[in-house]
Amino acid sequence: MADGGGVLVAREVSKSIDGVHLLAPVSLTATPGTATVLRGPNGAGKTTLLRLLAGRTDPSSGAVTLDGEPVDERKPATRDAVASLLGAPSAYPDLTLRDHLTLVDATWGRDPATCEERVHDCLVELTIAPFAGRFPHELSSGQTQLFHLALVLFRPARVLLLDEPEQRLDSERRALVTDLLGRRRDTGTTLVLACHDPAITDALADAVIDIHAADAPDAP
Repeated sequence: MADGGGVLVAREVSKSIDGVHLLAPVSLTATPGTATVLRGPNGAGKTTLLRLLAGRTDPSSGAVTLDGEPVDERKPATRDAVASLLGAPSAYPDLTLRDHLTLVDATWGRDPATCEERVHDCLVELTIAPFAGRFPHELSSGQTQLFHLALVLFRPARVLLLDEPEQRLDSERRALVTDLLGRRRDTGTTLVLACHDPAITDALADAVIDIHAADAPDAP
């Protein structure tokens, strides 16, 4: 994990496209060593908020900053700090799980001499080491979700943004992921996740933000 920083602030951010309101104004402050859980019904704007926090899209109003600077995924500072799972990440059909993590390792400039050990440890931690030599399309839905999480958790980051990391996982794997995320939080990572699982929320959340549909009567 990169050292220092990781204060993520959204000030009254909203998002509309062609007159369609995707996210009503919402504010949050997420700091290192804490987990913020976004709750709300499907379509309320949780994923939209995560995309704004990641700098993948610009807000229609308000602003998002990371350590005082505007977030923008095109900027190296944002890419260095933020790792996100927002939908299925891109994967190469002709690379194995082991190959994918090796590529991530090389991309972030880690020591090639110890790459194999890091890759193995990550796959073991997420219980998918037996499938290290498989291609992504050869995985079950639950294994695929763990692989997607591996791609995000394996790279260094000060901020983790996760959209329903529990989806397609059974109760045992959900508990595993909860433990992994808790350990990342406790080592100083800023964690923001959209989650529908009350057990995960209870275990991780230092703060909970309830997101309401932009057209709901009680929307903020």
